Amino acid sequence: MSSDLQTENLPIGVVGLGLMGTSIIVSLLAAGHPVIAIAPLPADEAGFESRLMAQLEACREAGILTREPNDYRAMISISEDYTALRNCTLVQECVIEKVAVKAQVYQQITAVVGAETVISSNTSAIPITELQQLVACPERFLGIHWAEPAFATRFLEITCGEKTNPRHAQVIYNMAHLWGKEPTLIKKDIRGFITNRLMYAVYREALFLVGQGLTTLADADKAFRYDAGSWMTLMGLFKRMDYEGLEDHLQTLNSLFPQLSNAAEVPEPMQEMVERHARGTQSRQGLYSYTAESASAWERSFAEFNKAIFHLARRYPGAPAVNPLP
Repeated sequence: MSSDLQTENLPIGVVGLGLMGTSIIVSLLAAGHPVIAIAPLPADEAGFESRLMAQLEACREAGILTREPNDYRAMISISEDYTALRNCTLVQECVIEKVAVKAQVYQQITAVVGAETVISSNTSAIPITELQQLVACPERFLGIHWAEPAFATRFLEITCGEKTNPRHAQVIYNMAHLWGKEPTLIKKDIRGFITNRLMYAVYREALFLVGQGLTTLADADKAFRYDAGSWMTLMGLFKRMDYEGLEDHLQTLNSLFPQLSNAAEVPEPMQEMVERHARGTQSRQGLYSYTAESASAWERSFAEFNKAIFHLARRYPGAPAVNPLP
């Protein structure tokens, strides 16, 4: 990692002030960056201030901040004017997953920033190669995929598109360590990146088993929580295989792989949920049903769990960071 990176000298822009944008802003503030927050529409500022302060307070309670929340609030400038981004080292886009909307945002960003400013998207669904065609100087465009809440997880995916200059990806990879992340770098753009491809493979198999009447949603969740969930934060997948012994795993792979689902269609339980316009805890109807009280309880539990897992992961870090690109 470059030793001359000083976060207080590296202003970062964030366009889009929703839940994810706010969470990313808090993570950057906690790392010491001045932040230029852009609201693409006046309505985007609604609720931002309360979300920001609530998340900064959550960081303080979790021991992530070294100063008071108001000190970090003073490090952020909020504007609807894109010219405020002109001195930013990096601009992170966090608007809705519609290419047309993103195209308008990129046009306004590139009109004001320098040619060396890195532009990134938090998209988890649209290929980076597709999006970078919308940007002047596409070699400085890449994906930075954060997890929610961004300030309380060590996860970060950095994805190169076909035209991304590896030099820019290396800079962001180095910088991500200053954000308290253990980033992964994807050198070739693939749909879903890494984390979504892994998780959706699990979703497909679990929903296949439910659809076959071989398990229930609750039992599938319990199996994943109390087996894989008990070691994944420490080991990941392949260190687990080494730990348990590769010979047994090879036998299991040979016998089990042919039995796994390879269906291309959306599983029936998910299709039904979409048709009912269910939105999970947000609408109190999803794969499970919720009351207002239980939905709020899950939100509180998730917040508390994130605090605990953040500190637990920090106690047991992964391998030392290495430069992923030549």
